[in-house]
Amino acid sequence: MKSAWNERDAHETAARYGQCGVARDLALRLYSTRLIGREPRLVLHGGGNTSLKAVARDLAGDEVEVLHVKASGADMGAVEPEDFPAVRLQPLRRLRARETLSDAEMARVQRAFLLDPLAPSPSVEMLLHAFLPAKFIDHSHPSALLSLLDQPHSRMLCEEVFGDRMGFVPYCMPGFALARLAADIYEKNPQVEGLVLDKHGLFTFGDTARESYERMIAAVTRAEARLQRNRKTFAAAALPAPVASAGDVAPILRGAATLRDADGEGAHRRPILAFRTDDTILNFLNRGDMARCVRAGVVTPDHVIRVKPWPLVLPAPQTGKLAEFRTAVHASVRAFADDYKAYFARHAPRAPGAVMHDPMPRVALVPGVGLFGLGSDAQAANMAADLAATAIGVIADAEAIGTFCSIAEADMFDCEYWPLEIAKLGRKERRPLAGQVAVITGAGGAIGSATARLFAQAGAEVALLDIDAKAAREKASAIGGAALPIACDVTDAASVRAAFALVVATFGGVDIVVSNAGAAWQGRIGEVDESILRRSFELNFFAHQKVAQEAVRVMLAQGIGGCLLFNVSKQAVNPGPDFGPYGLPKAATLFLARQYALDYGAEGIRANAVNADRVRSGLLTDAFIKARAAARGVTEKDYMSGNLLRREVTAEDVAQAFLAQALALKTTAGVTTVDGGNIAAALR
Repeated sequence: MKSAWNERDAHETAARYGQCGVARDLALRLYSTRLIGREPRLVLHGGGNTSLKAVARDLAGDEVEVLHVKASGADMGAVEPEDFPAVRLQPLRRLRARETLSDAEMARVQRAFLLDPLAPSPSVEMLLHAFLPAKFIDHSHPSALLSLLDQPHSRMLCEEVFGDRMGFVPYCMPGFALARLAADIYEKNPQVEGLVLDKHGLFTFGDTARESYERMIAAVTRAEARLQRNRKTFAAAALPAPVASAGDVAPILRGAATLRDADGEGAHRRPILAFRTDDTILNFLNRGDMARCVRAGVVTPDHVIRVKPWPLVLPAPQTGKLAEFRTAVHASVRAFADDYKAYFARHAPRAPGAVMHDPMPRVALVPGVGLFGLGSDAQAANMAADLAATAIGVIADAEAIGTFCSIAEADMFDCEYWPLEIAKLGRKERRPLAGQVAVITGAGGAIGSATARLFAQAGAEVALLDIDAKAAREKASAIGGAALPIACDVTDAASVRAAFALVVATFGGVDIVVSNAGAAWQGRIGEVDESILRRSFELNFFAHQKVAQEAVRVMLAQGIGGCLLFNVSKQAVNPGPDFGPYGLPKAATLFLARQYALDYGAEGIRANAVNADRVRSGLLTDAFIKARAAARGVTEKDYMSGNLLRREVTAEDVAQAFLAQALALKTTAGVTTVDGGNIAAALR
């Protein structure tokens, strides 16, 4: 591994933050921390921490020694000064004289000595940083080093690789006991450049940010070199041919790993999936002893809160035999859940009062295909997938030079149910559409983008489909997060299939479809050219059918129901003069929704429609509104609010109707009217 330190960049960082009043040492601490955090071979997703010992003024104006330590859960790759809360150093050092420190006391200590009481909580390894004297300290979980540490004879390997340059700390759960043990070992040889923590990671020290960082890089480089020597080969397992695709596997897995509503009302808790595959992953998954390797445990204790102690291992899926694979997946998930419940029962006395996490897997391994991360949202799923991919590399390298050996099961439980570790996950309020995947067509327009935005706010992962790729990208970017823009011509079956395949590849499945794309062709019905009528039917009817068909295919594979929502407009029930080319296919789409409700209700798939009128959008442009208002001899405002309530209907109002339908678990074949009141368009 090469050092990424660039003296010019470091100087510019210090100068830029110096203008904001940030001390040079702290600015350089930010710079080197980001170098570590942006290298996935060192840390992932909030793992690791760094610190700096300095002098600062407290709220009374007195100068005190402080420890600037990375906040718990902060991403090292994107840290800012506020992510390094200052903690009074002397009180922390005095704690070393204690024999024990309970979790409750540790939690209070994390905040008791903060200079700023509003600052974020420091890392759970704050005391380890405090008990060591070095000015700069870096902590990471390097993949190469973990392959040496996750061995039965890890001490011997480390002595071979590092000699007396590094101190070796036997495994100890993070917290007060580890901090004391690490300090004791350091004091036996204070000339060491760092400490290797068995089954855990690496600490390096320095008088400067650069020295501490580059000692870490040097240590990892030595570990990488050792992994290239005396490597073993492994035997591959026989896989069925041909193996099914990830797109076939994901909906089946997602349905099996859904926590079903005990009341049978359809309020399931669905996971989002994230897929990973490459040669390293496939080669590992195809080895004959893969199941033994992954069952051995996590590669570092920090991972257990996101991936659980072991992954779900599935059989290789065979094309043409997905029904058998589906049965096997459901059985495997049930067995995993039972196994996890038994694991919790075995160790629950170690954590009095602990409440069992949900028993569903966080990682699924599929030979011949790849791995899936499972999470409550796209971020959590991607974290699990990245950690699992990293773990595979670590385990493969460990096995190549020896035998992968993790911490004991009881130790994994202690970390998984340690309140201070769980706190890293944060407390997220569960939003009404959490865990659901929503596909919105015509999402570059006013109604589609408003609907996508509202669904995302309600917790759904959203895919924005539009024939205008630029518009889809802009609307998705405005939503942020994992919002997925897709260029899609909904009148083209191949384009629709490709769009849904991308949604499944990104999120694992589909739960809600808002079939919204449309255009308003006009003309007196007896005089309109047939080609116009056919074009309108292609977009305003057949495109809805293409989208719904593809959605239902995925929903049936999942087996957890779903929701089809159609934008039919008031023209479906109250046709206007010269709007026949638009209204006729819309009326057909209204009955299409009812047909889907009739044919797929038994599978828990709901189908509803929204009947909206006079909404500013691509269909109702400013020029059109002006012309219609002039034709009726009214102002544009009066034209747009020409309803019983005298209120203009907005795209956001229509989006609210779609959201209400998505949440109405016992409504299907329904039509929601959003027009401010129009008796002529009211359903009878």
